[in-house]
Amino acid sequence: MSTFRALRIDKADTGQTISAVDFDEAELMDGDVVVRVSHSTVNYKDGLAVTGKSPVVRRFPMIPGIDFAGRVIASTSDEFAEGDQVVLNGWGVGETHLGGYAEVARVKSDWLVPLPANMTSAEAMAIGTAGYTAMLCLMALERHGVTPARGPVLVTGASGGVGSVAVALLGGLGYEVVASTGRPEEADYLRGLGASSIIPREELAAPGKPLQKERFAGVIDSVGSVPLANALAQTMSGGAVAACGLAAGMDLPTSVAPFILRGVSLLGVNSVTVPKPIRIEAWSRLARDLDREKLSAMTETVGFDDIIPTAKAILEGKIRGRVVVEI
Repeated sequence: MSTFRALRIDKADTGQTISAVDFDEAELMDGDVVVRVSHSTVNYKDGLAVTGKSPVVRRFPMIPGIDFAGRVIASTSDEFAEGDQVVLNGWGVGETHLGGYAEVARVKSDWLVPLPANMTSAEAMAIGTAGYTAMLCLMALERHGVTPARGPVLVTGASGGVGSVAVALLGGLGYEVVASTGRPEEADYLRGLGASSIIPREELAAPGKPLQKERFAGVIDSVGSVPLANALAQTMSGGAVAACGLAAGMDLPTSVAPFILRGVSLLGVNSVTVPKPIRIEAWSRLARDLDREKLSAMTETVGFDDIIPTAKAILEGKIRGRVVVEI
């Protein structure tokens, strides 16, 4: 096709504008693999990019969408051939490189990983960057020695995308999961995913002492700021906190006390520029360890025309779990 449907963000005097357009394939950026995109998703970062609430987009014009799944339709790479099913997360796609909210994408082969054989493209985007990040956090905790026998694991922002997948993964692997959420009405949903107990977001929201009662062997945190500081203060000696998000803010009002008096480790998790062997391992683990029924229970599907309102809704805290976009 010479043109295809896409969402395009343009720079305006007042910020940015976004609209559905017929995009010329000749305007695609450099890459050695062309993918016919079948599915994408709406992550929190996509919400920021689409609405312009944060300067996620750093090149204009831009097709947003930080991940996608689809079928290779052209390739000059030795790694991928026409017909291969692939997944992409990160690498600046939707930020500095034209992204996944389009029928076609041209990208570098090193950014792609094969779609696991027992997974559909729709399931891969039900997982998306949020669920992939949850798996990277779990793998980081495991490398630090956090096991079900060590004690409970706290998941903050539990009813969001990262949190929902984290709860399902941890619960399925036998961990005692403590889910923190600002939406008490989601308690049954979280227990259905695998949470052992629910605590209100307010319990972690107010500034607290640098060291508090030891409660958690590990933490998966997607919110940052004061809740992350309190999570660190409540982590057991020798425990670890995997931090991957900033929904509550980019600041971290804590002290060195948890680190030097309890040996707590703060593990930063970056989902954008992860080496390919780790990406492949993460997707392999997701294919093996994530219960598909639980994935389905946390997922809704929308069409291309619903991307913009869904992006707004995710920033307003109105989205539970994961959203698949059928491109």
